[in-house]
Amino acid sequence: MKKILAFLGSFSLLCQAETFVPQAQAIADITAAANQLIASLQPEQKAKALFSFDADERENWKFTPQARKGLPLEAMDDAQRALAKKLLASVLSEKGVLKAETIINLEQLLGEMENDPIRRNHQAYFTSIFGLPSTTKTWAYRFEGHHLAVNVTLLDGKKIVAAPTFMGASPAHVKDGRLKGTHPLAAEENLARSLAVSLLSQQKKVVYTDKAPGDILTAENRIAQQLEPVGLTADQFSKEQQEVLMSIIAEYAHRHRAAVADAELAKIKALDLAKIRFGWAGSLAVGEAYYFRIQSPDVLIEAANSQNNANHIHTVWRDHKDDFARDSLGEHYKDLDHKH
Repeated sequence: MKKILAFLGSFSLLCQAETFVPQAQAIADITAAANQLIASLQPEQKAKALFSFDADERENWKFTPQARKGLPLEAMDDAQRALAKKLLASVLSEKGVLKAETIINLEQLLGEMENDPIRRNHQAYFTSIFGLPSTTKTWAYRFEGHHLAVNVTLLDGKKIVAAPTFMGASPAHVKDGRLKGTHPLAAEENLARSLAVSLLSQQKKVVYTDKAPGDILTAENRIAQQLEPVGLTADQFSKEQQEVLMSIIAEYAHRHRAAVADAELAKIKALDLAKIRFGWAGSLAVGEAYYFRIQSPDVLIEAANSQNNANHIHTVWRDHKDDFARDSLGEHYKDLDHKH
């Protein structure tokens, strides 16, 4: 726990030193990157990449290997792939980009391990744009493939909603071979386990069952259901434990660029601690199956590492009200009605 807190102290100093970009600038950056990519596409490519904002496809998100709509990396030339990656990088933080790139590299490794490069295609990551990218109008962007789903809605140049966001990895921790030591979601796991262990040492019942579920419970559902409240509320934690909990949440939020992450964290930090819960299922031993979730009235974080001998991890950030900006769009349309 002392090592974790030392890390958190240095992380906090780093954050204080960073100059956070306001959302208006973030929207301008993302919009410019999207329009650069669109300008590079041929008509047949645009037909695959571009959708109307109200298309049903916008909420048809998946993280499993399957057929998808959108424009895959394999259907782009090198310059277009660079622009597609630039667009993704305009949404994510440097840390988020590194995680995403590692997840894609692991898909290639998985193809080698299973001798199935067609099913495990590391070029089968798809860009989809919904509506006309603009700094004054509402539009959305998705980057998606196996173990990676980034969904972003930009509202009238005023607000960014980034949910749901999914990251997974198989192998979760590469034990040998050319990518030995690769462990892209280690920070999330290590922080959560350290918190659960520290709570157990105080005889608090944070482990609500000794059997971990096989996967995240909200799965690929378009609407994330409210899950049973489990574990402990954060008002029962010590100050140090509360700091670790917030750092787990920050690790998930800061997969996105600072302007997006900071807005999400501000909402969570404004909550009564009694409204934030942390629960663990399964074993606390490294290398054994586990699941944890962090619940608040709006935000839900889930992580499950149960498959493939507990070396196949799924993690997700959901917003019960604002996945795909549903709540924000409702407020937006109300405002429009009032103006007419």
